[in-house]
Amino acid sequence: MLYDVGNSAFVMLSTALIPVYFASLAEPGSSVVVAWGYAETAAALILALLMPVLGSLADLKGNKKKFFVGFMGTGAVACAALGIPAEALPFLVVYVVSSIMLNGSMVFYDAFLVDAAAEDRYDEVSSQGYAWGYVGSCIPFIACLAVVLGGPSVGIDAATGMKAAFLITAAWWVAFSVPLIRDVHQTHYKERKRHLLRETFCGLWATMKGIARDKRLRLFMLAYFFYIDGVHTIIRMSTSYGTDLGIDSTQLVLALLLTQFVAFPSAIAYGRLATRFGARRMLMTAVFAYFCITLFAAFFLREALQFWILAVCVGLFQGGIQALSRSEFGKLVPKDRANEHFGFFDVFGKYAAVMGTLLVSVFTQLTGNASVGVLSISALFVVGFVLLARMPKEE
Repeated sequence: MLYDVGNSAFVMLSTALIPVYFASLAEPGSSVVVAWGYAETAAALILALLMPVLGSLADLKGNKKKFFVGFMGTGAVACAALGIPAEALPFLVVYVVSSIMLNGSMVFYDAFLVDAAAEDRYDEVSSQGYAWGYVGSCIPFIACLAVVLGGPSVGIDAATGMKAAFLITAAWWVAFSVPLIRDVHQTHYKERKRHLLRETFCGLWATMKGIARDKRLRLFMLAYFFYIDGVHTIIRMSTSYGTDLGIDSTQLVLALLLTQFVAFPSAIAYGRLATRFGARRMLMTAVFAYFCITLFAAFFLREALQFWILAVCVGLFQGGIQALSRSEFGKLVPKDRANEHFGFFDVFGKYAAVMGTLLVSVFTQLTGNASVGVLSISALFVVGFVLLARMPKEE
């Protein structure tokens, strides 16, 4: 759960401040939404291609923690290095590297759920992790805001403040990774084989066939592919969308900070409600709520007040939909092949993110209207809801 606290600091920074900083590096007149959307698409595509193979290798005895440390460490270094580039394109390249490493570490971290908790506690532990991640990320983020926004009053310009913010976030990320590295151990694994490469790809093929045969798992992954697309797109593009609408950057950042505080009790509540009403029913509730949020953003979001309303609504459901997706998937997969399955789980999520950010960028570029780009993803929530409704009940 503490790793959620650590990595969420970078997630928060990349959602709220990094797009604003990138806008200051971009050429005047260029669309921040388009450039940022293509960068997120590239990061998601690369990660989606890598994770099934790396996940299969990580399932081998003793490998899961090594892969986790490698991705986490490289991501933290790239985060700290974001303050070095002085132009938009090099900055985007470093950001793509840091994003790939962050999300790659999350795949191995998610798979540790099966090692760290009993199955009847997956919903609770996953929800608590997201909840504490939201509130924990606010501490370094507030420190970053103090440096960036309050820096000019003590002679620190905004650019220098952002460089300090990157270092603060990287240090926080590493510090809260230590408990997992020290105390959580891989208890479910595959034994090492002599022909490693052949066994890896044979295992991937067997996993793909197993997913195709299991109707419940297949429908859940398809539903996840669609609804998480919209969730990731809203998370990643919200500040860029607000910037294009002309909303003040300070208002955007403070509204997103409010989202974190709202998400803390909401994620915990979602875990407890899932225990009472079932994870699938609560997921369907969250997907429907996100559909309504998307319509609100497309048709009514024009001023800072509407952005604040949107931030509260997102906070009510963001943690729940992510946490229960993770825990529900953990219940459906074989424990000794958790990384391999979570690798495919990540492929579905990342290819969806490719589609979502690409849709927003393309439709915004074609029409010159960012609202049309936002509206284009609302249908994906409808598809995700229908697929969840068609899942067979658990025996």
